[in-house]
Amino acid sequence: MYAFSVELKLSYTDFDDAVAKVKECLMAEKLGVVSDVNVSGILKAKMDVDYPGYRILGACVPPLAKRVIDADSEAGALLPCNVIVRQEGDKVMVTFMDPKPVLGMAHNAAIDQVADEAMQMLEGVKTRLAG
Repeated sequence: MYAFSVELKLSYTDFDDAVAKVKECLMAEKLGVVSDVNVSGILKAKMDVDYPGYRILGACVPPLAKRVIDADSEAGALLPCNVIVRQEGDKVMVTFMDPKPVLGMAHNAAIDQVADEAMQMLEGVKTRLAG
């Protein structure tokens, strides 16, 4: 499996509020957001398609990213960890990229250790959001 998800238990009347909550929980687990791709906005602007809320957040811990790049400079292509926030009817789902299979493609023990640490942080975010 390459991802795991959680449904937000809190009720959000505004999708942007849900995104803000996810960002808050990422930061609480020491994960910064280095990118924020508004897929819904892009589809509307480029194709005039109305699409439910869908954002891809690039989550990163710079010291962990540095360790990956130091271990294998090309493994930077596997960064950052992506987190999807998407609207599904009246609920909001958050899907996390599982860093283990993704970073495992580097076949490097030092990078595998980083993947384990990143996974623990993402699991912490999932726990915060589930509460």
